[in-house]
Amino acid sequence: MSPSQSGRLEAVMRTYFHAKDENRPHLLDEVFEENAVLHVHNASGAISFPSVTHGHAAIAAVLVSDFNRSYENICSFYLARPPADATSFACAWLVGMTDKSTHDVRVGCGTYEWQLAATPAQLASQLVIRIEVMELLSASRHRQVLAWLRNLRYPWTSAAEILDRAPSLPELTAVLEWIRSRFAAA
Repeated sequence: MSPSQSGRLEAVMRTYFHAKDENRPHLLDEVFEENAVLHVHNASGAISFPSVTHGHAAIAAVLVSDFNRSYENICSFYLARPPADATSFACAWLVGMTDKSTHDVRVGCGTYEWQLAATPAQLASQLVIRIEVMELLSASRHRQVLAWLRNLRYPWTSAAEILDRAPSLPELTAVLEWIRSRFAAA
């Protein structure tokens, strides 16, 4: 394995969060190949995405440009790191954000399934996002939620850190229970 290939998936994953969370669609040039495919399996009615999106430009619109028109204060976290030589990887995630128009807060979790292309650039050829839980909290909760998220390690954190630092809000119960159940054996 060449030095440029070592940790390639980790670099792709990190750049994806910087693009999405910081509204930098141009960074997705370093994440998705031209003909990449995005699949979203959404078990929540609190947020919506197309179920399938084809091509780098369309993925950038859905995951960054359109997303950032509606949301701000986006904080996303992976709950596991890929092995250094991985070309595919699945892991849990946590996200929090505020709605630009209502200032309501959304906190959700689920899984990502990454697949790198077997090309020299090793960009993502496919991403599957599973939204398992997405909770809507009133705008009055934004300070508590954003303070919690700001104090987690970015972009990789742990279930223990999430659970230990979570504010005591009943609206977060489903998110925290999903994370707790997913990592109970870990």
